[in-house]
Amino acid sequence: MILKYLLWVLLFYFAYRFIFNFIIPVVKATRQVKSQMREFQSKMQEQQQASHTPSSSFVKTSPSSAPGAKEDYIDFEEIK
Repeated sequence: MILKYLLWVLLFYFAYRFIFNFIIPVVKATRQVKSQMREFQSKMQEQQQASHTPSSSFVKTSPSSAPGAKEDYIDFEEIK
């Protein structure tokens, strides 16, 4: 009779430990990962929508302001 109660107590103890040390943390981690994925996807959608709309902050450089080919050249001296 005592052995039967002892087995039930051990069964409940291990079930308790399994639920609270494994199942609940896994569920919490899964929820956290899902919420982070939703946030990431919403940020990516916002960035894509912002990139598709024309922006006035984009400035084109004119070709006349670019330096010529001679100005880009640096003389090279061989060192012995």
